[in-house]
Amino acid sequence: MSGGPRPVVLATGNAHKVDEVGDILGLGWVVSAQDPDVEETGTTFEENALLKARAVCEATGDLAVADDSGIEIDALDRRPGIHSARWTEESDWIPRVLRELDGVTGEARSGRYVAAAAAVWPDGREVVVRGVVEGHVPDAPRGSGGFGYDPIFVPAEGDGRTFAEMGADEKHALSHRGRAFRALVEHLA
Repeated sequence: MSGGPRPVVLATGNAHKVDEVGDILGLGWVVSAQDPDVEETGTTFEENALLKARAVCEATGDLAVADDSGIEIDALDRRPGIHSARWTEESDWIPRVLRELDGVTGEARSGRYVAAAAAVWPDGREVVVRGVVEGHVPDAPRGSGGFGYDPIFVPAEGDGRTFAEMGADEKHALSHRGRAFRALVEHLA
């Protein structure tokens, strides 16, 4: 293979994910996107990531990568989990979590962000990896960066800020998606 940038198709219709994954993969990769247009019928993050990567690989004939991610909140029996993007309308994601956690304090507000990243090659090879970051849900949203549940997730390894209060590089260094895609890159070389 030549020393030029390598193409990879990200199975997503989410522009935020394209930017984030491009930042995480870094130089040496040209990331394009295609909406996988596949129903997420898996029962795990890993199954859903594979469904999306397979669909895009089949449609394009190129190396395809995908992720499935979500937030698991312990006091909510790990909900919304794999249903994080479909749990309620996007505009109600954060308000619903905070309503359901009303009266819950301390360590009971713990949880984690989980991401499974999958790669599927045209020759049929498949790899799936997982990235997890533990943390907690604060009493109110903070910050304007990131997307999704970022304003209500404080990583345990951080300095008390939510992902939405961090710059992109800081977030990628700690995030579940960053961890998953950094692990996946080792399989893509």
